[in-house]
Amino acid sequence: MEFNSYYQNLILVPAVAFVVTVILKGISIKIKTWKVDISASLWSGGMPSVHSSVVVALATAVAIKYGPSSDLFAVSMAFTVIIIYDAINVRFEAGQHAMAINEFIWEKKFKESLWHLPSEAFAWSILGIIVAVALYYV
Repeated sequence: MEFNSYYQNLILVPAVAFVVTVILKGISIKIKTWKVDISASLWSGGMPSVHSSVVVALATAVAIKYGPSSDLFAVSMAFTVIIIYDAINVRFEAGQHAMAINEFIWEKKFKESLWHLPSEAFAWSILGIIVAVALYYV
């Protein structure tokens, strides 16, 4: 089985997923706020989930290149589960702490929306799969 250039160096697959997702996040912000805010595209939380898209693209690329029964795929799936769990749950708690601190000091100094809803993580995991599969056939 011969792989194209994206699969010779697997770092390109999640890198492409990152760029695509950040661009889509910028478009989403533009649609919601009618403002162009490039830095907001890189913020944590919100839609789409860059975390989910990138790690799922990597895991999918590893599955395509090495097979779903490979040890490398098992490691990449464990990594993917930890990252998505963190994006949904751990950063939710961090946002709750930021909210409590902001109320305590009576100003909004800390960003409160740091997490992703499970639906956001799932939806943009699909984008990661699409990017990995599309790059395989490019």
